[in-house]
Amino acid sequence: MPRWKKPTREEILQNRRDLAQRARNGDLRLPGAVAEIRKGFGMTQEEFAKTLALTRRQIAEIEAGTANPTLETLEKIGRLFGFAVGFVPRTMNVSQT
Repeated sequence: MPRWKKPTREEILQNRRDLAQRARNGDLRLPGAVAEIRKGFGMTQEEFAKTLALTRRQIAEIEAGTANPTLETLEKIGRLFGFAVGFVPRTMNVSQT
């Protein structure tokens, strides 16, 4: 498996723009969002964990969907990116109405 390559400054900025747009569209879901936020900063799991005062294992478990993070932890993660934790309405298609 190839090692993760740290993104360039421009790639980080583009990742952050894309992520923010997906959040505005309501297309950002846990647990994938945590990995995308972390990668949006160009951080490894270890770096991200240290920033949040968590362990690398906690970050890995959150990203894998095997953890049950507290609201406080989710708010810490979201706050880094300027996100708030909340409910987002599902998009309804014509057959659901």
